Amino acid sequence: MFTNKFNIWFLSSLLISLLVIIPILTVSFSFFEDTSRYFDILKKTFLFEYIFNSLSLLVGVLILTFFLGVGSAYVVSFYKFPGVNFFKWALILSFAIPPYIYAYSLFAFFDNYGTAFTILKTLFGEGEYNKSIPKFDGMFGLILSISFSLYAYVYILARSSFLYQSQNLIDLGKNLGFSKFKSFYSIILPAARPAIVAGLSLVAMETLAEFGAVDFFSVNTLTTGIYNAWITFDDLAFANRISFFLLLFIFILFLTENLSRKKAKYHLDTRGAFKQKEKIKLSGTNSFFAFLFCFLLFFISFLFPLGQMLYWTIKFPENFFDINVINLLLNTLYLVGLSSLVLITFALISNYGNRVSRNKTLNFLSTLSISGYAIPGVILAVAFITFIAWFDENIIKSLGFLSIKKLFIGSILGLVIVYFVRFYSLAFNGIKSGYEKINVSVDESAYLLGYSKRKTFLNIHVPYLRNSLLFVVILISLEIIRELPITLVLRPFNFETFATTAYISASEDMLEAAAVPSLFLILIAAFFITITSNYILKENNG
Repeated sequence: MFTNKFNIWFLSSLLISLLVIIPILTVSFSFFEDTSRYFDILKKTFLFEYIFNSLSLLVGVLILTFFLGVGSAYVVSFYKFPGVNFFKWALILSFAIPPYIYAYSLFAFFDNYGTAFTILKTLFGEGEYNKSIPKFDGMFGLILSISFSLYAYVYILARSSFLYQSQNLIDLGKNLGFSKFKSFYSIILPAARPAIVAGLSLVAMETLAEFGAVDFFSVNTLTTGIYNAWITFDDLAFANRISFFLLLFIFILFLTENLSRKKAKYHLDTRGAFKQKEKIKLSGTNSFFAFLFCFLLFFISFLFPLGQMLYWTIKFPENFFDINVINLLLNTLYLVGLSSLVLITFALISNYGNRVSRNKTLNFLSTLSISGYAIPGVILAVAFITFIAWFDENIIKSLGFLSIKKLFIGSILGLVIVYFVRFYSLAFNGIKSGYEKINVSVDESAYLLGYSKRKTFLNIHVPYLRNSLLFVVILISLEIIRELPITLVLRPFNFETFATTAYISASEDMLEAAAVPSLFLILIAAFFITITSNYILKENNG
């Protein structure tokens, strides 16, 4: 028999999972609806190309983000070299660059008569420089744009795991005669697996849901098919059908990874003392290459797109005075604060409910609920509108109540709810990664001392998860600052953010005008990262 308090945590976690799943089920049930002739046309023409391109994009991005994220995290976590204290937080500034802004920058810089051409012409005079300037477009440019924008998901989670690995693990490798590479591959990397997989999972879902950069480089993916089905052919049922396949694919990835881990444990054994890790001081050539690797990654992922947007802003100063910066800033921060509070609160409750219940059904529902991140934002927004319209027509009005459409559609409340569904995975996975490090024996010891489950949660788990919570705040904030489709569809009338303003300018073929709100978006996100990174990346050893 369960106690009442146990039931409260179980039911709370269950209700949260069901709340997130409702829009996902709306998409899933639409799989069985009749579609237009576009489905038959697509099957005979571009469907295989959509699938192949989506998988190629996903594999390319995962491979590149793994090497960039894990490699940079390893270098700044285990070694001392000039600039390491700067790079350990500067490398997460790529969060401030949405993939579509990076795509604009990459294309504009290397395009014929673009920024690179202008630089060469200024330095060396007239010449046929276009023939020598490489072109980054198509699939290659898309992989680069998404990877350099998203690798920080892997970096920050891997670094957090590396930071708290005991020196005992490293000493074990030395005693076994392992080389540095073998110790990394056989001991350090497996111990960080939950964090790395969580980061790669976020990258995978973000990649599959990306549309702005995909559309800009004219690469046909499943996301392209979703937008074409809904916008061009007005076939929401088929758009939901493709989204269902994306959901299924993400769910299979999660299930495969969880089964592969089985009962492996990644937390520290509390019976042994934690020995603070000692960083290795590099010198000479090794120090130079470590610095060069981090600097190039920082330059390519952040300074390069920032410089391109700044160049456009300076070149076309008239665009600076066409937007209300203060109003856009207040709107953006309002959405960030409210949504972060809701997401963190519910994700904490859900994770702890899963922990204390150990219920397979609840774990399954939680896994299903976080797959909402794989659904493109515009589909979630339309699914939400569809559900509210159905609920209002068939339930609310049938009971004689006033319509609730205006309460949820075209309102801040509706925006926050869909943000909650879309970004619940970020909060849930970020907190879950922190929970992986808390041994169950900690809970058992607290119960023996007379702590209730609520007191254990508030007084032990929440303080321990402080760094994870701050990390989640950054992820949620940056995603909402950059979010475009959901905000466009559900925002109140005359309510704009930097992202929507940039999109409107770009959609009107005024790409240079989009640079101004894009620049503010980057600077605000970078400032937010800077003032909070000291808490997230703090090391006990300084």
